[in-house]
Amino acid sequence: MDFFTPIVDDPYAYGQIAAANALSDVYAMGGTPLTVMNIACFDPTAAPAEVWAGVLHGMHDKTVEAGAVVVGGHTVDDPMPKFGMSVTGLIDPARVLSNDHALPGDDLWLSKPLGTGVLTTAAKFDKASPEELDEGVRVMATLNAAAAEAALASGARCATDVTGFGLLGHLWNVARASGVGIEIDTASLPVLPGVERMIGEGCTTGGATRNLDSLGSAVSFDPEVPGWLRALVVDPQTSGGLAVFSRAPVAGSVRIGRAFGGPPRLVVR
Repeated sequence: MDFFTPIVDDPYAYGQIAAANALSDVYAMGGTPLTVMNIACFDPTAAPAEVWAGVLHGMHDKTVEAGAVVVGGHTVDDPMPKFGMSVTGLIDPARVLSNDHALPGDDLWLSKPLGTGVLTTAAKFDKASPEELDEGVRVMATLNAAAAEAALASGARCATDVTGFGLLGHLWNVARASGVGIEIDTASLPVLPGVERMIGEGCTTGGATRNLDSLGSAVSFDPEVPGWLRALVVDPQTSGGLAVFSRAPVAGSVRIGRAFGGPPRLVVR
């Protein structure tokens, strides 16, 4: 289950992104979504009915794309809009992706570019171009279905989706659960267009600061890593990609690091 307040102005795009984000939890384990239930909170007097219908329309289209069925939901009168879904899926017990099976020698692959938290913050202050925002919406609304299938096809058995805790936060969960260290090569990170400029203009989030603070001494940065990349790796993502640990290449993903032996820790180079 996942839901959140609007991060874009377009109702249809908001519904698509919220659906893709919730469906991602099933894909992150190698599963196939089966049914969804809506979680909708809004004040029906705050906007025309067409606005709320647009959110549901976006959700519906993305759910149909995933091959799942909408079976119901619940609505609450709330002055702060929120929308998301609970998702039930099916999984083959012999083909499960979990976040505790990374092994030394595994390469780390990422299926989507980073920077959605920075981008949506910049958009609030009119510091993102329409083209930059459109690309971010496209990425956030993209299902992780193909990424999950590619991970399984590569023989991977360890993965996590990258969402609110940022890349480092989710990788730290893997490192602790698997008992490995993880190295990130920042020069290889895929990044949404314009994000470096946006970070330079101060479009970062409080969530990124909290994410970094929560890691404490678990993470070390090479002195050569620039400040904007340090901010990027803790940027909270909405409907981010899958981070997959695999000995073989993962189709459609970018290699961004590796797992190594030793006590759990994160090394950012």
